[in-house]
Amino acid sequence: MTESSFPRPGQPVRGSQRGAPLMALLDLLGRRWCLGIIWQVSENGPLSFRALEAKCGGVSPSVLNTRLRELREAGLVRVGDDGYEATKQCLDLFALIEPMRSWSHSWAKKLPNN
Repeated sequence: MTESSFPRPGQPVRGSQRGAPLMALLDLLGRRWCLGIIWQVSENGPLSFRALEAKCGGVSPSVLNTRLRELREAGLVRVGDDGYEATKQCLDLFALIEPMRSWSHSWAKKLPNN
């Protein structure tokens, strides 16, 4: 690959011309299916491409390929003997994201029409 395809700290990203590390991460996580892929490989362990595609339900193969490439370049996903798997960095990130699940349920219940 000639150029990185994922948002890098220190380079302009959505929301930050200087590429603040947090903004680069949020730019990456805000891409279609990135969080879903991270969630699946973190909760389910290694998954083949087809299994990951099925777990993500609705992702096109081309988008899944693109996101997996970006997440591999970012050091969050790797290809192991049993398929795509979370790296230690990905699992550390997931540990920070996962508690938002219970908060989101509480928040959703307090919204009008819920």
